[in-house]
Amino acid sequence: MFKELYNYRQLLKSNISKEVRGKYKGSFLGVLWSFVNPLLMTLVYAIVFPFLLRSAQPHYTTFIVIAIIPWTWFTYSIMSATNTFLVNAGIIKKVYFPREILPISIVTSGLINFLISCIIICIFVLCSGIGFSWNILYLPLIAIVQYILQLGIVFITSAIDVYIRDAEYIINFFVQMLFYGTPVLYSVDMFPEQFRWILRLNPMATIIESYRNIFYYKTHPNFYMLGIVFIGSCVLLLIGTLIFKKLQKGFAEEL
Repeated sequence: MFKELYNYRQLLKSNISKEVRGKYKGSFLGVLWSFVNPLLMTLVYAIVFPFLLRSAQPHYTTFIVIAIIPWTWFTYSIMSATNTFLVNAGIIKKVYFPREILPISIVTSGLINFLISCIIICIFVLCSGIGFSWNILYLPLIAIVQYILQLGIVFITSAIDVYIRDAEYIINFFVQMLFYGTPVLYSVDMFPEQFRWILRLNPMATIIESYRNIFYYKTHPNFYMLGIVFIGSCVLLLIGTLIFKKLQKGFAEEL
Protein backbone atom coordinates (compact mmCIF):
# COMPACT_ATOMS: atom_id res chain seq x y z
CA MET A 1 0.00 0.00 0.00
CA PHE A 2 2.80 2.43 0.91
CA LYS A 3 4.59 1.63 -2.36
CA GLU A 4 1.44 2.37 -4.37
CA LEU A 5 0.82 5.60 -2.50
CA TYR A 6 4.40 6.64 -3.18
CA ASN A 7 4.03 5.85 -6.88
CA TYR A 8 0.84 7.93 -7.01
CA ARG A 9 2.17 10.66 -4.71
CA GLN A 10 1.49 13.39 -7.26
CA LEU A 11 -2.17 12.35 -7.48
CA LEU A 12 -2.37 12.28 -3.69
CA LYS A 13 -0.81 15.74 -3.47
CA SER A 14 -3.12 17.23 -6.10
CA ASN A 15 -6.17 15.60 -4.51
CA ILE A 16 -5.29 17.06 -1.09
CA SER A 17 -4.79 20.46 -2.73
CA LYS A 18 -8.16 20.12 -4.46
CA GLU A 19 -9.87 19.27 -1.16
CA VAL A 20 -8.29 22.25 0.61
CA ARG A 21 -9.03 24.79 -2.12
CA GLY A 22 -12.24 23.30 -3.49
CA LYS A 23 -14.18 22.95 -0.26
CA TYR A 24 -15.46 26.53 -0.40
CA LYS A 25 -14.86 27.14 -4.12
CA GLY A 26 -17.34 29.65 -5.53
CA SER A 27 -18.40 30.99 -2.13
CA PHE A 28 -17.99 34.68 -1.34
CA LEU A 29 -15.83 34.19 1.75
CA GLY A 30 -13.94 31.20 0.35
CA VAL A 31 -11.43 29.66 2.76
CA LEU A 32 -12.48 32.17 5.44
CA TRP A 33 -15.39 29.81 6.14
CA SER A 34 -12.81 27.61 7.88
CA PHE A 35 -12.68 30.39 10.49
CA VAL A 36 -16.32 31.54 10.35
CA ASN A 37 -17.94 28.14 10.92
CA PRO A 38 -16.25 27.32 14.26
CA LEU A 39 -16.64 30.94 15.38
CA LEU A 40 -20.41 30.87 14.75
CA MET A 41 -20.73 27.54 16.57
CA THR A 42 -18.71 28.90 19.48
CA LEU A 43 -20.86 32.04 19.64
CA VAL A 44 -24.09 30.03 19.89
CA TYR A 45 -22.77 27.63 22.53
CA ALA A 46 -21.09 30.38 24.53
CA ILE A 47 -24.39 32.27 24.78
CA VAL A 48 -26.74 29.34 25.44
CA PHE A 49 -24.88 26.67 27.37
CA PRO A 50 -23.61 28.66 30.37
CA PHE A 51 -27.28 29.12 31.28
CA LEU A 52 -28.25 25.49 30.62
CA LEU A 53 -25.24 23.96 32.35
CA ARG A 54 -24.93 26.75 34.90
CA SER A 55 -21.20 26.58 34.29
CA ALA A 56 -18.87 28.93 36.12
CA GLN A 57 -15.93 27.93 33.93
CA PRO A 58 -13.54 30.90 33.58
CA HIS A 59 -13.02 32.14 30.02
CA TYR A 60 -15.81 29.85 28.84
CA THR A 61 -15.71 31.04 25.23
CA THR A 62 -11.99 30.19 24.96
CA PHE A 63 -12.68 26.91 26.75
CA ILE A 64 -15.21 25.99 24.03
CA VAL A 65 -13.29 27.18 20.99
CA ILE A 66 -10.28 25.03 21.95
CA ALA A 67 -12.55 21.98 21.67
CA ILE A 68 -14.81 23.07 18.80
CA ILE A 69 -12.00 23.39 16.25
CA PRO A 70 -10.57 19.84 16.61
CA TRP A 71 -14.14 18.51 16.81
CA THR A 72 -14.94 20.28 13.52
CA TRP A 73 -11.99 18.47 11.93
CA PHE A 74 -13.26 15.16 13.33
CA THR A 75 -16.82 15.58 12.01
CA TYR A 76 -15.64 16.88 8.63
CA SER A 77 -13.30 13.90 8.17
CA ILE A 78 -15.84 11.25 9.15
CA MET A 79 -18.84 12.68 7.30
CA SER A 80 -16.97 13.65 4.12
CA ALA A 81 -14.82 10.54 3.83
CA THR A 82 -17.63 8.07 4.52
CA ASN A 83 -19.39 8.76 1.20
CA THR A 84 -16.31 9.72 -0.83
CA PHE A 85 -16.49 6.60 -3.03
CA LEU A 86 -20.13 7.22 -3.87
CA VAL A 87 -19.34 10.83 -4.75
CA ASN A 88 -16.41 9.76 -6.95
CA ALA A 89 -18.08 6.66 -8.40
CA GLY A 90 -17.60 7.80 -12.02
CA ILE A 91 -13.84 8.15 -11.66
CA ILE A 92 -13.44 4.88 -9.78
CA LYS A 93 -15.20 2.90 -12.52
CA LYS A 94 -13.05 4.43 -15.28
CA VAL A 95 -9.54 4.94 -13.92
CA TYR A 96 -7.31 2.84 -11.69
CA PHE A 97 -5.53 4.47 -8.76
CA PRO A 98 -5.01 3.42 -5.13
CA ARG A 99 -8.46 3.83 -3.60
CA GLU A 100 -6.90 4.82 -0.27
CA ILE A 101 -6.04 8.17 -1.81
CA LEU A 102 -9.62 9.47 -1.49
CA PRO A 103 -10.13 9.04 2.29
CA ILE A 104 -6.49 9.96 3.00
CA SER A 105 -6.92 13.20 1.02
CA ILE A 106 -9.99 14.21 3.01
CA VAL A 107 -8.44 13.53 6.43
CA THR A 108 -5.17 15.24 5.42
CA SER A 109 -6.92 18.32 4.00
CA GLY A 110 -8.88 18.48 7.25
CA LEU A 111 -5.58 18.43 9.15
CA ILE A 112 -4.32 21.39 7.11
CA ASN A 113 -7.55 23.33 7.75
CA PHE A 114 -7.30 22.42 11.44
CA LEU A 115 -3.75 23.74 11.75
CA ILE A 116 -4.78 26.97 10.01
CA SER A 117 -7.81 27.27 12.29
CA CYS A 118 -5.52 26.96 15.33
CA ILE A 119 -4.86 30.66 14.68
CA ILE A 120 -8.34 31.24 16.12
CA ILE A 121 -7.40 29.33 19.27
CA CYS A 122 -4.23 31.39 19.63
CA ILE A 123 -6.19 34.65 19.27
CA PHE A 124 -8.71 33.62 21.92
CA VAL A 125 -5.99 32.41 24.28
CA LEU A 126 -4.16 35.72 23.95
CA CYS A 127 -7.24 37.95 24.17
CA SER A 128 -8.58 36.12 27.23
CA GLY A 129 -5.30 36.69 29.06
CA ILE A 130 -4.53 32.98 29.47
CA GLY A 131 -1.33 33.24 27.45
CA PHE A 132 0.95 30.49 26.19
CA SER A 133 3.38 28.03 27.69
CA TRP A 134 5.98 25.76 26.10
CA ASN A 135 3.43 22.93 26.34
CA ILE A 136 1.92 24.21 23.09
CA LEU A 137 4.79 22.31 21.42
CA TYR A 138 2.79 19.13 22.05
CA LEU A 139 0.20 20.27 19.49
CA PRO A 140 1.67 18.23 16.57
CA LEU A 141 1.79 15.11 18.77
CA ILE A 142 -1.91 15.37 19.67
CA ALA A 143 -2.84 16.17 16.07
CA ILE A 144 -0.98 13.05 14.85
CA VAL A 145 -2.91 10.86 17.31
CA GLN A 146 -6.21 12.36 16.12
CA TYR A 147 -5.13 11.94 12.48
CA ILE A 148 -4.38 8.22 12.94
CA LEU A 149 -7.68 7.69 14.80
CA GLN A 150 -9.71 9.36 12.06
CA LEU A 151 -7.89 7.54 9.27
CA GLY A 152 -8.62 4.19 10.92
CA ILE A 153 -12.31 5.09 11.24
CA VAL A 154 -12.78 6.36 7.67
CA PHE A 155 -11.04 3.35 6.09
CA ILE A 156 -13.79 1.24 7.66
CA THR A 157 -16.78 3.57 7.18
CA SER A 158 -15.98 4.53 3.57
CA ALA A 159 -15.56 0.88 2.54
CA ILE A 160 -18.76 -0.23 4.26
CA ASP A 161 -20.75 2.66 2.74
CA VAL A 162 -20.12 1.29 -0.77
CA TYR A 163 -22.01 -1.90 0.13
CA ILE A 164 -24.53 -0.52 2.64
CA ARG A 165 -25.79 2.85 1.46
CA ASP A 166 -27.65 3.53 4.72
CA ALA A 167 -24.34 3.42 6.60
CA GLU A 168 -23.68 7.07 5.76
CA TYR A 169 -26.82 8.24 7.56
CA ILE A 170 -26.30 5.93 10.53
CA ILE A 171 -22.69 7.11 10.96
CA ASN A 172 -23.64 10.79 10.64
CA PHE A 173 -26.31 10.31 13.34
CA PHE A 174 -23.81 8.52 15.58
CA VAL A 175 -21.25 11.33 15.18
CA GLN A 176 -23.88 13.93 16.10
CA MET A 177 -24.80 11.96 19.23
CA LEU A 178 -21.12 11.49 20.09
CA PHE A 179 -20.79 15.27 20.29
CA TYR A 180 -22.76 15.25 23.56
CA GLY A 181 -20.68 12.36 24.90
CA THR A 182 -17.47 14.31 24.27
CA PRO A 183 -16.38 17.08 26.67
CA VAL A 184 -16.66 19.87 24.10
CA LEU A 185 -19.15 22.08 25.95
CA TYR A 186 -18.26 20.90 29.44
CA SER A 187 -15.35 19.66 31.48
CA VAL A 188 -14.83 16.06 32.56
CA ASP A 189 -14.36 17.44 36.08
CA MET A 190 -18.11 18.11 36.24
CA PHE A 191 -18.65 14.37 36.73
CA PRO A 192 -17.83 12.36 39.87
CA GLU A 193 -14.45 10.61 39.71
CA GLN A 194 -16.03 7.13 39.66
CA PHE A 195 -17.96 7.92 36.45
CA ARG A 196 -15.24 9.69 34.45
CA TRP A 197 -13.92 6.41 33.03
CA ILE A 198 -17.17 6.10 31.04
CA LEU A 199 -16.43 9.35 29.21
CA ARG A 200 -12.86 8.30 28.59
CA LEU A 201 -14.03 5.23 26.69
CA ASN A 202 -14.52 7.80 23.95
CA PRO A 203 -11.02 8.44 22.49
CA MET A 204 -12.04 11.92 21.37
CA ALA A 205 -12.59 12.83 25.04
CA THR A 206 -8.89 12.25 25.77
CA ILE A 207 -7.86 14.12 22.62
CA ILE A 208 -10.06 17.15 23.43
CA GLU A 209 -8.74 17.16 27.00
CA SER A 210 -5.18 17.08 25.64
CA TYR A 211 -5.78 20.19 23.52
CA ARG A 212 -7.24 21.95 26.56
CA ASN A 213 -4.28 20.93 28.68
CA ILE A 214 -1.76 22.60 26.37
CA PHE A 215 -3.81 25.71 25.50
CA TYR A 216 -6.14 26.36 28.45
CA TYR A 217 -4.47 24.82 31.50
CA LYS A 218 -0.92 25.38 30.17
CA THR A 219 0.23 21.93 31.21
CA HIS A 220 1.32 18.79 29.39
CA PRO A 221 -1.23 16.22 28.15
CA ASN A 222 -2.05 13.13 30.15
CA PHE A 223 0.58 10.99 28.43
CA TYR A 224 -0.78 7.76 29.90
CA MET A 225 -4.28 8.28 28.47
CA LEU A 226 -2.96 9.78 25.22
CA GLY A 227 -0.63 6.80 24.85
CA ILE A 228 -3.56 4.39 25.24
CA VAL A 229 -5.50 6.31 22.57
CA PHE A 230 -2.44 6.29 20.30
CA ILE A 231 -1.99 2.52 20.59
CA GLY A 232 -5.71 1.94 20.13
CA SER A 233 -5.73 4.23 17.08
CA CYS A 234 -2.80 2.36 15.51
CA VAL A 235 -4.60 -0.97 16.05
CA LEU A 236 -7.78 0.55 14.58
CA LEU A 237 -5.80 1.82 11.56
CA LEU A 238 -4.34 -1.65 10.99
CA ILE A 239 -7.79 -3.26 11.24
CA GLY A 240 -9.27 -0.54 9.03
CA THR A 241 -6.56 -1.10 6.39
CA LEU A 242 -7.21 -4.85 6.33
CA ILE A 243 -10.99 -4.33 6.03
CA PHE A 244 -10.47 -1.73 3.32
CA LYS A 245 -8.15 -4.00 1.33
CA LYS A 246 -10.69 -6.83 1.57
CA LEU A 247 -13.72 -4.78 0.53
CA GLN A 248 -12.17 -2.56 -2.14
CA LYS A 249 -12.00 -5.46 -4.59
CA GLY A 250 -15.72 -5.13 -5.23
CA PHE A 251 -15.95 -1.32 -5.32
CA ALA A 252 -16.25 -0.99 -9.10
CA GLU A 253 -19.00 -3.62 -9.32
CA GLU A 254 -21.01 -2.17 -6.44
CA LEU A 255 -20.70 1.41 -7.70
